[in-house]
Amino acid sequence: MTLKIEDSWFKDAEGRIVLPRGVNLGGSTKLPYTPDGRTHIKEGFYNHREVSFVGRPFPLKEADEHFQRLQKWGLTFLRFLVTWEAIEHKAPGEYDTEYLDYVRAMVDKAHEYGMTLFIDPHQDVWSRWTGGDGAPGWTLEALGFAPERLHATHATITHQEWQERYPVMIWASNYNRLAAATMFSVFFGGNDFAPNTKINDVSAQDYLQSHYFKAMQALATKLKGAPNVIGYDTMNEPSAGYIGFSDLTKLEYKLKTGITATPYQAMLLGWGLPQTVDEWQLGATGNRKIAEMTLSTGGQKAWKDDVNCIWRENGVWDVDAEGRAHLLRTNHFAYANGRPVTFVQDYLRPFANRYANAIREVDPNAIIFFEADALGDDYAPQWDETDAKNVVFAPHWYDGLTLFTKRYLPFAAFDTRTLKVVFGMEKVKKSFASQLKHYKDNSKQHMGNVPTVIGEIGIPYDMNGGLAYRTGNFSAQELAADASMRALEANLLPFTWWNYTADNTNERGDGWNAEDLSIFSRDQQTDPNDIHSGGRALKAIVRPYAKAVAGIPVRMTYQMHTGVFEFTFKHDNAITAPTEFFIPSYQYPHGYNAEVSDGEFEIDTLNQRLIYRHSERDMPHFIRVTPSVERPQASPRWIGRALLAFVGFIVLRRLLRRK
Repeated sequence: MTLKIEDSWFKDAEGRIVLPRGVNLGGSTKLPYTPDGRTHIKEGFYNHREVSFVGRPFPLKEADEHFQRLQKWGLTFLRFLVTWEAIEHKAPGEYDTEYLDYVRAMVDKAHEYGMTLFIDPHQDVWSRWTGGDGAPGWTLEALGFAPERLHATHATITHQEWQERYPVMIWASNYNRLAAATMFSVFFGGNDFAPNTKINDVSAQDYLQSHYFKAMQALATKLKGAPNVIGYDTMNEPSAGYIGFSDLTKLEYKLKTGITATPYQAMLLGWGLPQTVDEWQLGATGNRKIAEMTLSTGGQKAWKDDVNCIWRENGVWDVDAEGRAHLLRTNHFAYANGRPVTFVQDYLRPFANRYANAIREVDPNAIIFFEADALGDDYAPQWDETDAKNVVFAPHWYDGLTLFTKRYLPFAAFDTRTLKVVFGMEKVKKSFASQLKHYKDNSKQHMGNVPTVIGEIGIPYDMNGGLAYRTGNFSAQELAADASMRALEANLLPFTWWNYTADNTNERGDGWNAEDLSIFSRDQQTDPNDIHSGGRALKAIVRPYAKAVAGIPVRMTYQMHTGVFEFTFKHDNAITAPTEFFIPSYQYPHGYNAEVSDGEFEIDTLNQRLIYRHSERDMPHFIRVTPSVERPQASPRWIGRALLAFVGFIVLRRLLRRK
């Protein structure tokens, strides 16, 4: 499908508004396929040059199976993950041509199944050696880090080093640690904040960004002419690093979890100097300090033996004649060229424009998908006529309480804007919808008439200690997924669900940092001949929706327990093509009944479509779909279990607050 952007919507060639739905493909793409790079495996972790990502998201021989399944589920809009490391892992400027050929073959195969996609250069907290994924290992070395020492100097926390002691969702704390924070600070703002730091006589910022751009250009060149590739994301979840911090001796982090040093303490730990730091916990009442501890590095430094700490090199701190450290510039990252800075406006926005120019040297018509600081307060930059055109705002959103606790409590939720817990089922429902609406309003206010796509949204499946894997009862996951889906539908938002991982297992989840968010798992696949077998919480995920609308969408709802789908829109006289709906056979195995306010409709069961042709009456048009066979009432047992969990949650919170 060819998509264009007009008046804050995606539109097809007939001018119909398109509300695409799909998945992130896939969760394990962050990691090498050869050797096995899943994060619970430490062997070979630091040998970062001899790897291959051919086989991610899955081997080409499996492509028909997976694309057929996604097509059957109506999830045909792909955020197709790649990593900078996968393209340029061996050395600067040396590209893995076998991997580029593999990606092109996968994209062409996706086209056979009607998949539209955009490329996501995925990156979490910079790289695998800083607790995430994305950038090649040589980028750390080029800046002077010794990757094998980052663990001992508390510059990062990795699953590979912690193994089974790895805390839930601790990987996000790496945004606050020395290695990732330094890399992001230099990548986006090195010219201002580390001007003395050069790589091959080139400023570190320009050197790193130019290699990133050229690597993505190499991929864009390989994909040139692929009709189903509509665009490219700028970078997954970029971070400000230290940019914008007003005081390096304070914890100005929005998210604090685990052992949390101030930026200055992190710099000193990286230089091998012991520090007494705080330990934080993210719980029901938000961030709270739970302990203090003294950290030692055993004299090890995060830097190579012959390399100075770049922040010392750039005058942020120094050591006196007695060996005592002194902070010289408390607000080093708060000002540039004599004025206060903001990361999104002053650094991320120019980066996005440079990236757009680089991609469009190869693909002039590429849509650029833009996402702002993952943990920032200002979600979208102020865009004007000088900025790149043909862009989409693609932020991420999760039900944070469920994600971080791996428990679903229908009576409680975490507001990502206020960092406070919301209580009450109706308040939770409104909060979810309001949080997503904020993204739409924010992008419209700052960027103008650009579409908003939720690039990531999803739920953990290993809730309650993996109880569903032992019982086969995924009702909690269904309810959690349905809550997020209803919030998307309330805002008529396109999305790419996180995620589809072809090699997901119950034991190791998606293979990355103990996360388990895939809507498919081989371990749930009891019948290989059933295309739905292996799907998880499909009752909530696979649902009817409006694919192409001959006018302006007004309202869309789906009731998971009853199977009732309703949609309202106002028609556009200039559009002659009909409105099309995806009506999945999975939800309506015995067929369905359709009611319309006017006009006529056609049921195309084979292609899971409902085709509606409205009349010319000037009115909102209404479509209602109900199952041909009434569904039995949902068991109320989950309510009792949820209530017990909620009471336990409150008791636990009170106990914790007394400590």
